Amino acid sequence: MIKLSERIEKLPGYPMAELPAIKRRLLEQGVDVIDVGPGDNDAPPPDVTLEAMNSAIRTPALSKYGFQQGLPEYRQAAARWVERRFGLRFDPTSELLPLIGSKEGLAHVVFTVADPGDVAIVPEPGYQAYLGGAILAGAEPYIVPLRREQRFLLELDQIPDEILRRARIVFLNYPNNPTAAVAPVEYLERAVAVCRRYEILLAYDNAYCDLTFDNYRAPSIFEIPGAREISVEFFSLSKSFSMTGWRLGFAVGSKELIGALTRVKSYVDTGPWLAVQKAGAATLDQAEALVEPIRAELKHRRDAAVTALREVGFVVEAPVATMYLWVALPAGIPSALFARRALEEAGVIVLPGSAFGPGGEGNFRIAVTVGAARLAEAVHRLGGILEQMRSGALARTA
Repeated sequence: MIKLSERIEKLPGYPMAELPAIKRRLLEQGVDVIDVGPGDNDAPPPDVTLEAMNSAIRTPALSKYGFQQGLPEYRQAAARWVERRFGLRFDPTSELLPLIGSKEGLAHVVFTVADPGDVAIVPEPGYQAYLGGAILAGAEPYIVPLRREQRFLLELDQIPDEILRRARIVFLNYPNNPTAAVAPVEYLERAVAVCRRYEILLAYDNAYCDLTFDNYRAPSIFEIPGAREISVEFFSLSKSFSMTGWRLGFAVGSKELIGALTRVKSYVDTGPWLAVQKAGAATLDQAEALVEPIRAELKHRRDAAVTALREVGFVVEAPVATMYLWVALPAGIPSALFARRALEEAGVIVLPGSAFGPGGEGNFRIAVTVGAARLAEAVHRLGGILEQMRSGALARTA
């Protein structure tokens, strides 16, 4: 028997690993499954993206190794987008790096600064790539629960000094997955100040920066004075342009930090497919026009789902960003049990809060990735499960 590494043994189960198999089984049984679990929008990629890709796959040079240099055209388009979007300039050659989706960059960036025994500060609930990257790099995760009463903000200045002195990296993600929280500028200023004081790398996951509503504008971490020396920011084309399976993103930061991430990735991959980068360049150059209809549709779905959830007895706020609703459960109803019953008895896939770590318990996540009518139907079914479980809980306490 081959003995697995301690790092592998420490990895928690991935929250969505079993969903495809369960969904397939239910569909084969004839169940009308409504899947609002993964953040995978049902809209197709934009026409300009598809057209550029159709041409790119017929260009032999774009089927060669891209290595970390990648396609200069994509680097330049990404740098132009950052400048238009945030008013910030990054050198496309030395301060920007193409990624096979932002997920792998977030997982690999830990290797640039953390040695075994160093601390990585990880939010909970949070994207599992943060925790997984820390464990695989041999770092010691320091889990910080995100609390509703603190607006789901990870307050670094509330972490013990001895932890901050050992910390080499912190992950921040606003607009946030799964809570949909957003971060005020004054909060980001405090976070940058702490990272500068303790020389902690701030890995800023900004995958949802363009999925915003009600006139909210999500900032870049680099709009905060002093962030350039201590931050790497991660962007993704997955959510804004319905390109989840295409696996394309990029990171920006100082020449030194991007150079370090480039060096790590040189040993584990050869960069995104050049044809995908060609399509990504065409997409980013028209990003503002392309994302607007997606944003409008997600807002429509958000409004429909929030109204329906409140009508059947759930407590939920209408978020100003992301494609998620973070819904509170009544006390005494475990999120994993609720999600299991929703799936098996109502044919609705949601993610339990506990899938994002113990700090997510007491909540579940809905992704508004199906149309408004299907969302309303899903919520109606979830309301039935809630009523059954609430009645059972009351009966047990009577």
